[in-house]
Amino acid sequence: MNFIRKKSIDAVVGVCLANSIDCLSAIHHRGCGAAIWRRPLQEDLQAWLNALDPDQLPRARVILRHDQVKEALRQACEIAQTPEAEQRETLVADATTLATSFARLMDAPYLRLRFDVIKTNACRRFHIDAVTARLICTYRGTGTQYSIETNRGGSTRIFTTLTGAPIVLRGSLWPEHPKSGLLHRSPLIEGTGETLLVLVLDRAVDPDDLPDLQTATRH
Repeated sequence: MNFIRKKSIDAVVGVCLANSIDCLSAIHHRGCGAAIWRRPLQEDLQAWLNALDPDQLPRARVILRHDQVKEALRQACEIAQTPEAEQRETLVADATTLATSFARLMDAPYLRLRFDVIKTNACRRFHIDAVTARLICTYRGTGTQYSIETNRGGSTRIFTTLTGAPIVLRGSLWPEHPKSGLLHRSPLIEGTGETLLVLVLDRAVDPDDLPDLQTATRH
């Protein structure tokens, strides 16, 4: 399996750098606090997303099966009046692929999916999420930042994922001990005028939480 588990110019010990989506399975290896698929977005998709008015970016918060993701995201695009274009279908297809892969990776019958449009400091402190694991992919703007917790409770050097590079992070409910000490946060963008488009996926298990697909959010 093609991944790296050593300190490098763009990662820290405990972060597995994957060269394909399948290699995100490294998250299950002992001592791996996060796995990152190092890939840039297609240039035409990135340019298209960056040029959109923030109000045209899709928003969604829904619990659903992975085979319902494509339809949910298409609805989110319709609600946000995201312009019809080849790049819109590419975005939907890419997010669907990530959702399918994450569901298989985590053996998740349902996913909690968020497509967030962020214009401020969403979570400025380094932290670990109260989940088993979480996938985050920033499609527009600065990527997720991560660091290693020190003995004094702070963090040392800060690393930032590439735009378009999915990162799978272990949460506090991950069963392995000891914990990796890997923390993350959203980038500090308040006052910069930057807008993020971020996909977040968590494992969900309760079918009773499954709503209709009409849960994409209006502005």
